[in-house]
Amino acid sequence: MTGRVFLYVQHLLGIGHLRRAATLARVLAAGGFDVLLVSGGAPDDGLALEGVRFHQLPPLRAADAGLKELARLDGTPLDDAFRADRTRRLVALFQSESPDVLMTEQFPFGRTQLRFELLPLLEAAQDQPSSPWIVSSVRDVVRRSASPARVEEMVATFEAFDTLLIHADPALVRFEESFAAWDEVKARALYTGYVAETDALPRSDVGRGEVIVSAGGGAVGAQLLHAALKARPMTPLADRRWRLLVGPNLPADDRAILAEAATANIVVEPVRGDFPALLRNAALSISQAGYNTVVETLCHADRAVLVPFGTARETEQADRARLLAARGMVASVPPDRLSPETLAAAVVAAWAGPSIRSFPPVDTRGGPATVAALRQMVSP
Repeated sequence: MTGRVFLYVQHLLGIGHLRRAATLARVLAAGGFDVLLVSGGAPDDGLALEGVRFHQLPPLRAADAGLKELARLDGTPLDDAFRADRTRRLVALFQSESPDVLMTEQFPFGRTQLRFELLPLLEAAQDQPSSPWIVSSVRDVVRRSASPARVEEMVATFEAFDTLLIHADPALVRFEESFAAWDEVKARALYTGYVAETDALPRSDVGRGEVIVSAGGGAVGAQLLHAALKARPMTPLADRRWRLLVGPNLPADDRAILAEAATANIVVEPVRGDFPALLRNAALSISQAGYNTVVETLCHADRAVLVPFGTARETEQADRARLLAARGMVASVPPDRLSPETLAAAVVAAWAGPSIRSFPPVDTRGGPATVAALRQMVSP
């Protein structure tokens, strides 16, 4: 066994952060690490955890799509007693584990609403007789709307960290394009490549020649799915089968409306485990611009339209889509401009544009590179 890793993750709305952390945890476990994945979000029964130990904290979520306020799963606002209890549980768990590596997903470059428990966790790590390596694991893009004071606070908190692992391909998207204080952290930063499943896809004809429309877990994807149905007749792909993948968090009313629209050439079904195979076989993908979906799209799809989720506060998906569209790899519809007409125009542009496969392959060695980086840290 190479060493013990304590990996903290908190998903607030969708399940993308948890899924990426689980993928990274599995790769670390396969690389010889004893990994405990600690999740603070809503439980996910479909999470793959081969070789990984798992601990569920008392769960919380974002109170709404603004992602600013936190709540319990039933919508009840957090109180001081809940925060204190969760902090106590988290710190006690860390102390009982005594890991060689403490890894926080996004923090301190995101998830700053969780400072109430993460700052005590950092203090506990620094107070250990044998202090662990403290690592921040981040995506390619962070929230650009953070205030100068918040960015300054991030940099100050990062002083407690040994390393920043950026799970991105800098040939495509660079962290410094969204993080204003890059010069203050770059000396301890390492690009690993994107974290993705790299197993060979099974042979399958499912989705051959189709348009695949997906919206992640569905919590904020209803508008995209409805717009896709209305855009379909206005595109050069109107004669193709369109397959709409409905996430588990899509509201029941929207689910019912979409189900009524199903025909022989409009398939409406739950999200599928063979999504990468669907992308490989599809004529075109239409999706949001979350990290996991975009990485799978860049690895497997022929052509794509990205319709990012975004608000004035949440800029991550919009920035990711904009940067990839600027490189000519995808077409995109900005979050505040989504309509059947703008989506149809983006489909036309993507269909007329170059294939994603005509570009150099994306670096997806983020998992093995992270294993190598952590192994170097813990080696005697």
